[in-house]
Amino acid sequence: MEGWLHRAVNSMPATSHIVVVEDEAVTRGLLAGHFASEGYRVSEASDGPQLREVLSSDQADLVTLDIRLPGEDGISLLRQLRDEPRLGIMVVSVRADDVDRILALELGADDYLTKPVNERELLARARNILRRTHGANENKPPVLRHRGWTLDRVARDVHAPTGHRVRLTRGEFELLTALLERADEVVPRRDLLDELTHRGDVPSERTVDVLIGRLRRKIEPDPPRPRYIETEHGLGYVFRARDDG
Repeated sequence: MEGWLHRAVNSMPATSHIVVVEDEAVTRGLLAGHFASEGYRVSEASDGPQLREVLSSDQADLVTLDIRLPGEDGISLLRQLRDEPRLGIMVVSVRADDVDRILALELGADDYLTKPVNERELLARARNILRRTHGANENKPPVLRHRGWTLDRVARDVHAPTGHRVRLTRGEFELLTALLERADEVVPRRDLLDELTHRGDVPSERTVDVLIGRLRRKIEPDPPRPRYIETEHGLGYVFRARDDG
């Protein structure tokens, strides 16, 4: 992991740190002001280099990211940030096209908002991402193990039966967590959709299918013939905790 990104997510500060990445100064100041009014610690960046400068010296919990930026665009930055599951990423863009929204979500964004944003919705979605990023349910076991797979909720790590770490985006991690929690039980697509941080902005359950496909490519020896994550047609998906083969 690059040094600037490692420092960005090193640990959770007492007050969550949000970085607003937006090239238009008035909009950037408005978004930053909304977060600051709620007591968040806020930094601003107008482009990729400024974002790196901020993250190289100060850990972050959430980045709001415009797609249209000078030079390096937001999609390119999203590709770099997506590998760290502990960093929340919210795209805030003037683009309202479903193609852009789905692309951003598939690349690992936690949420997608269209400008102009409603202040209350912005703050509610930010709180939701931060809660999922750092919130811990003490009633749930911190580590899940099935068929050699190990998922650590706290470290947000997944290790294969061979012992090597599998890098997952936040959406993939959330889906795998939900499936392991209910291993050998069919989990409906709607329930899986509810587990995703960006669930409020997804127009259909197609995103679940897309993420499942990506997850299979990372954990299945033969993705077209999955051993772990099976499809129950018309119902949902199930993680087989028992190897019946």
